[in-house]
Amino acid sequence: MKKWKTLYGLLAFVSILFILYALVVNYMIDPGAEAFLSYKTGLKRELNLPVWLNVMHVHVAFACIAMAAGLLNFSNQIFEKSRKFHRINGYVYLVSVLLVVITSGYMAPYATGGKISSMGFNALNILWLLITIMALLQIKKKRIIQHRNWMIRSYAFCFTNMLIHLITSLFHQGFGLLYVTSYAIGVYGSIVLLLVIPNVIIRTIGQSKR
Repeated sequence: MKKWKTLYGLLAFVSILFILYALVVNYMIDPGAEAFLSYKTGLKRELNLPVWLNVMHVHVAFACIAMAAGLLNFSNQIFEKSRKFHRINGYVYLVSVLLVVITSGYMAPYATGGKISSMGFNALNILWLLITIMALLQIKKKRIIQHRNWMIRSYAFCFTNMLIHLITSLFHQGFGLLYVTSYAIGVYGSIVLLLVIPNVIIRTIGQSKR
C-alpha cells in the first residue's frame, strides 16, 4: 500500500505538470504549432493547415482529459467515496481515448518522419484502443484486479507524446542524429516502453501486496 501511495503521488505530479505544459504550449505559447510544423518537411500529402490545427487542438484537449480522468480513477479515496463517480469517469476516459485515437489517425499521415512514423502512430492507436477495450471487458466481468492491470497498461499510453519527445531529444541533441530520424526512433521506442513499463509496475504492485 505504501508503494502504491508513493507511485500515485509521483504519477499525479507528472500528470498534472504535463497537462499544464500541454495546455500552455498548445493554446497560449504556440497555438499555431509553428515550432512543431517547422520539422514537417517533404510531406507527400498537402497539409490543410486550418483543419490540421483544429484536429490537433481537439487531440490535445481530449488527451489532457483522458490523463486527468485516468488519474482520478486510480485514486483509492475517490473510489471508496463514490463508485458511481468512478464508473462515470471511466466512461469519460474511454470516450476521450477514442477521440484521441480518431484525431491521431487523421494526423498520422502527416507525421514527422513520413510513412515510417505514420505506421508507428497507427500501431500505437490500435494498441491503445485494444488495451482500453480489454480493461472495459474485464470490469464488465467483475474482474477487478485484471481491470486495474489493464487500466495501468492503458493509462501508460497517455504519456506517449512525452516519451516520444524525450527519446527524440536524446537521439537528436544527445547523439546528433537528424531530427526526423530521431523522431521515428522516438515513435517506435515509445511503443516498446509503453508495453514494458506498465508490466513492471503491475509486477511491483503485486509483489508489495503479497
